[in-house]
Amino acid sequence: MGSRAGSLISLLGAGVLALGAGACTLGPEPERPITAVDVGDTYVFAADQAGSELPEVSPWWRTFGDPATTELVELALAQNTDLRVAAARVLEAEANLQRAGGARLPQIGFGISGSEQRSSFVLPQVGRIDVESTTYAYNLNIAWQADLFGRLKRTRQAQWASLLAEEAAREAVIHAVVASVVRARVLLATASRALGINRDITASWEATTRTVERRYRAGIASAVELHLARENLAATRASEVVIAGQLEQAKLALDVLVGRRPGSGPALPETLPELPDLAPVPVGLPVGLLDRRPDLRQAEHRLAAATYGVGAALASLYPDLSLTGSVGENGDRVNDLDLTGFIYNVVGNLTGPLFAGGQRRADVAAARARAEQAAAAYAGVVLNALREVEDALVVGEATVAANALTTERVAEARAADGIAKERYQRGVEGLLTVLETERRLRLAEQAGITSTADVWSARIDLHLALGGDWGTKLDRSAEDDSAAEAESENHERSARVDSIHHSSPIIPNSDGVF
Repeated sequence: MGSRAGSLISLLGAGVLALGAGACTLGPEPERPITAVDVGDTYVFAADQAGSELPEVSPWWRTFGDPATTELVELALAQNTDLRVAAARVLEAEANLQRAGGARLPQIGFGISGSEQRSSFVLPQVGRIDVESTTYAYNLNIAWQADLFGRLKRTRQAQWASLLAEEAAREAVIHAVVASVVRARVLLATASRALGINRDITASWEATTRTVERRYRAGIASAVELHLARENLAATRASEVVIAGQLEQAKLALDVLVGRRPGSGPALPETLPELPDLAPVPVGLPVGLLDRRPDLRQAEHRLAAATYGVGAALASLYPDLSLTGSVGENGDRVNDLDLTGFIYNVVGNLTGPLFAGGQRRADVAAARARAEQAAAAYAGVVLNALREVEDALVVGEATVAANALTTERVAEARAADGIAKERYQRGVEGLLTVLETERRLRLAEQAGITSTADVWSARIDLHLALGGDWGTKLDRSAEDDSAAEAESENHERSARVDSIHHSSPIIPNSDGVF
């Protein structure tokens, strides 16, 4: 039996090799489309940075000099629920890739059976006869589908591109989570600062109201002035309650971002450190976004998957060839399972479509349409990425200038408020002037808080638009597709992280080659 089974396996192996050597792959190869980044060499609003390269630096949020922010980011990267969802999607894509790769390999199975049958019948002049039979059998089955026109190969390539897309999507979620945590930290510090300023204003108005009450009892101030002072004090106290509630809400939102129960987080420093000297960020060249931003790589790999899908649909128009074989033995008793009952068979099955009402050609047309959709989506994502960089550059410069002017505004409003209150206490200024200077000081200080937060936010937006530096090592070395095809699934898993940043070409240029 061993020599016969070996002959069968050798025969199937020779057929597999022969068919594999003569197989062809239909469908277009992916290519990266021409997009808006190929038109301009620099960003419009990136002054004096033509040709600059974006360096690999330490994670950008550390440049703000706030240890609490760094700790929160690290906690979010470890516990955020959105990141867990993204990681699970990557695992699902890995399983789909493994399944698609397994479909190209021979399928081997075995079977063991035992049956007992009894028949009863009547013969003339003999009478009723009972016949009993027992049969035992085992067999080894081998089945293989010859991928003559590359349908299985294209399907596997599409799953590989989908896996890379999910990896890029996961990195995009990391970027979004990091930015959200830093923004939440800025919001907390902003709300804490606003609450502190409001408390100072409340304390100031408590003192002013006491002065008005003394002047009223002395007959110097009118009842109108007294009621206005008390109304203004009540307004500042009400504002303090609102800001305190907003601060608590911001804390709850931050707890969710870092993956802990809302309300269980420890107390944070109430303010951020003074803004460091935020030197201009070298923005690099527009084309660098294609490899640096994960959302662009995600769209690119999705286009590649759709393009490979065109080849799979084209291959469905052609015949499929499958080879099956089995070897085994049968006998009346288990001890009879020897070479005397040896059986084997080899079957080749060629099947192809003749008429399906145009369904398969419709599948090809749909696959081409999906590739066109993915190409248009990719071009749109690129345009949006360029806009985000230009927006961040413009807003960043404007917020720095506005912050300097707002600082000056606060200083002048504070000086005016102090003079007005001092003159009112001496009786040479009316309460309305005090109310007006107090209102202007409050508006100026609120604007100062917002302006400082805007500077932080603009820098966050710029890092996010440029793809930032998120503590990941980017490897943009090209991948040899033919070598990747020959590598085992285990090697693909280990090399996947390095392959993620490969810029695979992506738009259809032909219907296929043999």
